[in-house]
Amino acid sequence: MAFWSSSLLPLLGLLSFFFLLPSSSSSVHAIRLGASFSIFREAPAFRNGDVCGTRDANRIHVSMTLDANYLRGTMAAVLSILQHSTCPENLSFHFLSSQDVPGIVSSIQATFPYLSFKVYRFDSNRVRDKISKSIRKALDQPLNYARIYLADILPSNVRRVIYLDSDLVMVDDISNLWGVDLSGKVLAAPEYCHANFTKYFTDEFWSSLEMPKTFEGRSPCYFNTGVMVVDVDRWRKGGYTKKVEEWMAVQKQNRIYNLGSLPPFLLVLAGNIKAVDHRWNQHGLGGDNLEGKCRNLHPGPISLLHWSGKGKPWLRLDSGKPCAVDHLWAPYDLYRSSRVSLEE
Repeated sequence: MAFWSSSLLPLLGLLSFFFLLPSSSSSVHAIRLGASFSIFREAPAFRNGDVCGTRDANRIHVSMTLDANYLRGTMAAVLSILQHSTCPENLSFHFLSSQDVPGIVSSIQATFPYLSFKVYRFDSNRVRDKISKSIRKALDQPLNYARIYLADILPSNVRRVIYLDSDLVMVDDISNLWGVDLSGKVLAAPEYCHANFTKYFTDEFWSSLEMPKTFEGRSPCYFNTGVMVVDVDRWRKGGYTKKVEEWMAVQKQNRIYNLGSLPPFLLVLAGNIKAVDHRWNQHGLGGDNLEGKCRNLHPGPISLLHWSGKGKPWLRLDSGKPCAVDHLWAPYDLYRSSRVSLEE
């Protein structure tokens, strides 16, 4: 299995950058996002290796959201997945968007001409009245809750999907994550049982005589919903969307958590998921949800780097005040101006 050690990441990041720089003849593509333009370079073409088999029989489904504010991150994430995949042509991307942004589909096609993808409209009204204010405005956006409705949005022939946030890069072959044995569970993700689980819920929740009983028979641990392997069939049959919504309704009446879409997932599934290796979500690189201060990498092998938290690498790089870990994201940045500044 291919993975990165945290001690090798700076060197490999620099090497990746030189391999990915396009020639001066590369096309430039722009999309209009509101009143501004975001310009991306065309990505290299990635082709299947000899061991990939037929595309339909070995299809890997990946779902992400499309948000104008995070599109630069999405482009980088897709590039990283393709670059490190042995069978990139076996990948199908399912993008969820709550906006009709002119040119967004053509922009993805221009940046990734060989990408198999489809864009699905997520109706924000479906969740808007269920959202309670959290500690950070970005967590209150309806699209942040779209992952709850994957089973309703994706076509019935998609039986398993990898859901990924847009503020990450993958540095391992995604097929290694896709092939995880779910062992009858509806969801697989890295678990963090050393984290203080009680802090994800308020005193009002823990002081209730009834609500904490939801964890009876489970040993709940924190997991991050930005990287998940989901058995879509089992999710549908188990009615998990409704179960998550029920806790969101409780939150509207009683302040039982402060962190957007994560806590209702924990209430329904914590302690009842398939745990995968921590290297599949080196999360928290964006710092905390309030200040976004720089954080260092955790020791050990790394397959995925995740800038969860307030700080996003493209914003910190553009500000001229990046964190050290942000330079590991930069080689995957297809934003046109990033190359111009380097050339200058």
